[in-house]
Amino acid sequence: MRTVAAFTDTYLPTVNGVSYTVRTWRDRWRKRGGEMAVVYPEASGRPSTTGEHPVPSAPLPFYEGFRFAVPAVPDGVRSADPDVVHAHTPFALGLAARRLAGDLDTPLVASYHTPAGEYARYVSETLAAPIKRVTDGYERWYFDGADAIVVPSETAAAAIGAIDPPVHVVSNGVDTDRFRPADERAVVEFKRRHGLPEGPLVGYTGRHGHEKRLGELLDATAGLEAGLVLAGDGPARPELERRAEGREDVSFLGFLDRAELPAFYSALDAFAFPSPVETEGLVAIEAIACGTPVVAVAAGALTETVTDGETGTHFPPGDTDAFRDAIERTLAAADRLPTGLDERRRRLCVARSIDELEAVYDDVDG
Repeated sequence: MRTVAAFTDTYLPTVNGVSYTVRTWRDRWRKRGGEMAVVYPEASGRPSTTGEHPVPSAPLPFYEGFRFAVPAVPDGVRSADPDVVHAHTPFALGLAARRLAGDLDTPLVASYHTPAGEYARYVSETLAAPIKRVTDGYERWYFDGADAIVVPSETAAAAIGAIDPPVHVVSNGVDTDRFRPADERAVVEFKRRHGLPEGPLVGYTGRHGHEKRLGELLDATAGLEAGLVLAGDGPARPELERRAEGREDVSFLGFLDRAELPAFYSALDAFAFPSPVETEGLVAIEAIACGTPVVAVAAGALTETVTDGETGTHFPPGDTDAFRDAIERTLAAADRLPTGLDERRRRLCVARSIDELEAVYDDVDG
């Protein structure tokens, strides 16, 4: 198994799909006998473990929870002489990854996890359009310099457009040993512990980012005969809580430990996901792996991740009435969705993703 140096501008304790994917891939790669060092922005309150290399960083002023790292290559990573350098983000530490690959004449694999241009308005509303153009141009320059690109979906591959390196679709994958339908006792205990009501439940977990459009979920569930459960945290949470004041049907659980998530998903009758900017939607595939159907916006990779009538229901972006109708239809069919769960879990399993990732590394370092 190869020695890999992975670089990422976002990592735990910041909670998002990229952070979890990097850690899960690292753990699974090491279990197979390989080495995968992770270089990431240092954050207070989280000690590094073996194979993790934090570098100095500072908070990003315009987006809570993210940090800007010094584009440094730790000595221990350079001296390990990796066979492959894998950049999970193209910015500060992505540049460090590119420099290391050039210095060592080592293949550079780059992952496209997030359309960074979609965050331009959080820097400046008035300058969002030119910032997005600059960001998109920068990403194209960066990805053109890699030896291979990894994307989590066909939708993400199409979003990159025509570039020189080969593009490989590799799902982020789900740890199906952890994410499986929880037994009834675990679900009852979870609901008791968090004071959740009886009756149908609709929910979401993940980063409460403005781009996730969770306010649409509050609007779509108003007046429904179902409780709404929001887990996770992020910069949009204070506004969401303000908007939900006076609604006894809405529960905010805050950050949940990963060990609690299977019971959370299993407690829901429908998982709702209005974010139009996903490149796969890790929480959606976690929900499906736990046997919970997903109500997803018909935009971005969720058009691919969720299959109507099989793993959930879609609704048009920005259409609150259609969103509410999709939730109601999914709740009515929750006892038979998702279909073919055993086969779907096999396709979603992260072990399959690591097989495909290894094939990418073989291709660039053959």
